[in-house]
Amino acid sequence: MANSSGTIAAEPAPITLDWSKTALVIIDMQRDFMEPGGFGETLGNDVSQLARAVQPIATVLAAVRDAGLLVVHTREGHLPDLSDAPPAKVERGAPSLRIGDPGPMGRILIRGEAGHDIIPELYPLESEIVIDKPGKGAFYATEFGDILQKYGIENLLVCGVTTEVCVNTTVREANDRGYRCVVISDGCASYFPEFHEMGLKMIKAQGGIFGWVTDSAAVLEALAA
Repeated sequence: MANSSGTIAAEPAPITLDWSKTALVIIDMQRDFMEPGGFGETLGNDVSQLARAVQPIATVLAAVRDAGLLVVHTREGHLPDLSDAPPAKVERGAPSLRIGDPGPMGRILIRGEAGHDIIPELYPLESEIVIDKPGKGAFYATEFGDILQKYGIENLLVCGVTTEVCVNTTVREANDRGYRCVVISDGCASYFPEFHEMGLKMIKAQGGIFGWVTDSAAVLEALAA
């Protein structure tokens, strides 16, 4: 790693990160959320809204890999027997297919099925960590916190989908645990553009109450400096 630290232009203020203590966390860029026929579409959403995040994430991922930072991918999904899927979650709303039902990419939101896996454009390397989570936040019922401690991580570059649900939940959980979270705005997306906008505002409000918000260009510039 050429430089041990870098300063990222961000809101509410620039932030300097020690790269050796920083990880890139890519939240739930799964086929079930990103592609037609998956869980996102069964809920009545326009999945094309999420496509805009793919290229910004890909550029940051390439730069982070070159720089040697830790990379963590997360996937939301459940065990085949649904023992980790609360009935209140499975029964909620009126989706066209519920969690566990057979769909065009296998059983909806079930670990090991094609739809549960990460999209090809952002597919993890063998050396990268994949966290399978049963909830919205990456810390709940996972080894995520232990892994961050093991690697001495203090700062998280966060991107993925959706901005107001799994990204926001993970950032709030991380903030309570003392991590500095820098959210990459164009590397996040929502089925609802207004939720994306408000989700980012919530993070950076009140002096950065949950973290900082930046964009992919600023991250690339800081890594290259």
